[in-house]
Amino acid sequence: MMKYKLSRTQSAWIRWLSFWLLGFLAVVILVPWLLVRSPSGIPDKKGTDGHAARAPDGEAILVQVYLSGTQSTEPIELENYVLGVVAAEMPIEFEPEALKAQALAARTYIVRRLLSGEVAGIAGSSATVTDTTAHQAYAGNEELRRRWGPDRYESNLNKLKRAVEATKDGVITYAGQPIEASYFSTSNGYTENSEDYWNVSLPYLRSVPSPWDEGLSPRYRDSITLSAKELQQKLGLPAAVSAVAGSKNGLHIVERSEGHRIKQLTAGGRTFTGREFRERLGLPSSQFQWSYSSGKWTFTTTGYGHGVGMSQWGANGMAKEGRTAEEIIKYYYTGVTLEKAANLREGKSF
Repeated sequence: MMKYKLSRTQSAWIRWLSFWLLGFLAVVILVPWLLVRSPSGIPDKKGTDGHAARAPDGEAILVQVYLSGTQSTEPIELENYVLGVVAAEMPIEFEPEALKAQALAARTYIVRRLLSGEVAGIAGSSATVTDTTAHQAYAGNEELRRRWGPDRYESNLNKLKRAVEATKDGVITYAGQPIEASYFSTSNGYTENSEDYWNVSLPYLRSVPSPWDEGLSPRYRDSITLSAKELQQKLGLPAAVSAVAGSKNGLHIVERSEGHRIKQLTAGGRTFTGREFRERLGLPSSQFQWSYSSGKWTFTTTGYGHGVGMSQWGANGMAKEGRTAEEIIKYYYTGVTLEKAANLREGKSF
């Protein structure tokens, strides 16, 4: 059988045609695949407004949040997470500048955790935070709809969005690093030095006067009553605390903090920090007084929360006086500056 021999020109033409077809097939197959992937290789996650917000480099920043209600972990875009935190942590009726200050604190808190690689410590979960006050309270859209009702949902959400968008990508820093942006509900008239509650001294968490809380916060004053037996059990004492004046087994203040809270006291002959005493008894604050009558102890507290960092009701009081969010932040956090989170992310990933 006769074989047909190709000329050099024909062979070259066939090789060129083969390479062209392979290239065409690569374009047809690969380009659509690339177009449906996000820059990070993670499918886009939609936010509360139906759009995936992007970091300056085009990549969505997702916060892995453990939702206690469903016991599941959900990736939430950063700015939408901040919105949900502000909604859960601060009353919507607060002044816009107070809401902006809360947004800055909330964003700083989570950016600090993302940069450090901290996780929530939930077994079987990769969550960075929970949606509880163990980290920051967070409320999603459905929760906000139930809380506000259909008549107020849109207007409240728009108010929150304006506050968050006005501070977008803003974080609070000290010496170029995001701070431990702690905050609490109501002061006793002062905030607390960090070391007086947590035994960790941070230069930006210093005690400052906060006179606005008393006239605004419904949580400024409270009281709790315990039987002598309940007090003994909660403190883990072998015998009841003595109610006799001057008794060494009674209640005695040893030291007060610069923030006018109880730093150390003795009860039943045992020494407690103010924080430990507060947490064992479930008191709203470590600033308290007590009285005894008919076998019962009554503790009257001033303020609500640990007292370190920004007072939320104090922030609202400052906003009512015309102070800006930046002024509020720089008042409650000593020596800080405001920066863009994008600047802190250079060379790092989260």
